[in-house]
Amino acid sequence: MSSTSSPFPERIELRGEGLVLRDWTEADLAAMPDLFDDPDVAYWTPIVSPFDEAAARARLVRDRELRAEGTTILLAITTDGAAPLGEVMLRRAPEGTEIGYAVGPAHRGQGLAARAVRVMAAYAFEELGAEQVILELEAENAASVAVATKAGFGLLDVPLIEGEEKGRPFVLQTWGLSRAS
Repeated sequence: MSSTSSPFPERIELRGEGLVLRDWTEADLAAMPDLFDDPDVAYWTPIVSPFDEAAARARLVRDRELRAEGTTILLAITTDGAAPLGEVMLRRAPEGTEIGYAVGPAHRGQGLAARAVRVMAAYAFEELGAEQVILELEAENAASVAVATKAGFGLLDVPLIEGEEKGRPFVLQTWGLSRAS
């Protein structure tokens, strides 16, 4: 953890846009494979695949470690604080305050990702003092481009990010939303 970033709270619950973003718990372990063991999640995200209950448990442990380090928050996306429908992530990175998301296949098409991104961006601006939040996504990922647009992000004129994940090369665009927006 850098000296400029303060630790995240041990518990976080964010409300807005008809959503409750809350901490993952052991009670969610059985539901997580239905959300993340999906070809789209496997292809477009760094989430491990296949995703089973052991992967869910490992993700919960890692979530808690990253939060304690002050680098990353992973929250379950819910409409009522109960059943998880997906996940939204906030990561403090050298390139900026990054948000990421994944919505379970049964819950897509309801605007959950765009709403969760806006709620998480508001948290970053209001609670963390971020001046800008970013999304890093592939231009070919039409669903994520739509989320970025719906959430009010604009494509930034910055170099593309090239890398490889799970043996697949990728090129990421950086989309941004500024506090003043």
